[in-house]
Amino acid sequence: MLRSAALTILVSGLLLSAQAGTRLLAADEASTLTTPSLVVDLDTGDVLHAEAAGDPWYPASTTKLMTALITFQALERGNLELSTPVILSRNAMDQKAAYAGLKTGSAMTVKDALYAVLVGSANEVAVALAETVAGSEASFVEQMNAEADRLGMTATQFTNPNGLFDPEQTVSARDLALLGRHVFQMFPQYRDIFRTAAVTIDGKELVSYNDLITRYPGTMGLKTGFVCPAGRNIVAIAERDGKRLLAVVLGATTGRERSERTAKLFDEAFAGSVSAKGHPLAELPNSPDKKPEDMRMRLCSNQTAAYEAGQNQRYPMGLPGAPSYLKAPAPAPAYSFQTWFVPQPEFVPVPSAKPIQAARLNTSAQTAGEIIEIIPPEKPSQPNG
Repeated sequence: MLRSAALTILVSGLLLSAQAGTRLLAADEASTLTTPSLVVDLDTGDVLHAEAAGDPWYPASTTKLMTALITFQALERGNLELSTPVILSRNAMDQKAAYAGLKTGSAMTVKDALYAVLVGSANEVAVALAETVAGSEASFVEQMNAEADRLGMTATQFTNPNGLFDPEQTVSARDLALLGRHVFQMFPQYRDIFRTAAVTIDGKELVSYNDLITRYPGTMGLKTGFVCPAGRNIVAIAERDGKRLLAVVLGATTGRERSERTAKLFDEAFAGSVSAKGHPLAELPNSPDKKPEDMRMRLCSNQTAAYEAGQNQRYPMGLPGAPSYLKAPAPAPAYSFQTWFVPQPEFVPVPSAKPIQAARLNTSAQTAGEIIEIIPPEKPSQPNG
């Protein structure tokens, strides 16, 4: 009996040791995770650097680049104008992470909404803009996916216009490069929005998370994004001596790491340290059989400090004692606007039911309903200033 018990303890110990070893291996693999990055010559489309660029990833707020593209196309077709009102619906205000300080019924122009979405990354405004363009959020998402198919974004599936986490919403670095390049080339009239470093809405300032705008000379946008499962993403464009590059970095741990890695890639590409890989961006393959890496445990859990320490060793740029690829912050354009209020149908009080005369009742059925007076909503007011 004792011998059997001892054997059981020994086997259990071996199993625990094996499990511990597996956990250590998993932790070691996690510490050496390669997150996607890509550099492309913006004008030729030549791939200059690619690392895991076809792996599926969660887009976070880089999704808003497609939201902008669909809006730009609607403006081009004349379906709406830059002065068209965008009104915050209850659905829009139900979005998580609504930081702009708005409320249901807050209104702004399409132009203002584009600044709020692309500079301030306002999630609620992205939904309201989608509803304005397409009539509903669902219809807008259908347009997003149709455009992704047309552009050949084969790793991409959109489920919302703002990038809030959904496990079904995916992109790849390659696909985001296709999208960013198309937006930049086809709609030059909106480039000033992407160069803007801050937007102030009703006195509340929202600063862009793209530090390159103020700290990497020549930066011309485009968009950052962060949710825990995605890490910190960026699609950026920079110009130097007439050469324009587009870089994508996904899954960065901190804002510093994201900005420094992107600036380093730009510096190397501008210096000629990396050269064309022999194929254009459109021919870079995606990896459809892979699943997106979920960064949640690495970035938003009790494992975060250890993971971040490892990433700091891997990417020390900008940390004390290490050189930085960024410059001291320089002034950059800012934009401000005031919203106005448009009463929505749900705000209109419903009057008490009018008395129903006995002579009008069908006494045999006894099913007469209340008579409700319908009051039409007020017309939208004009924006202040």
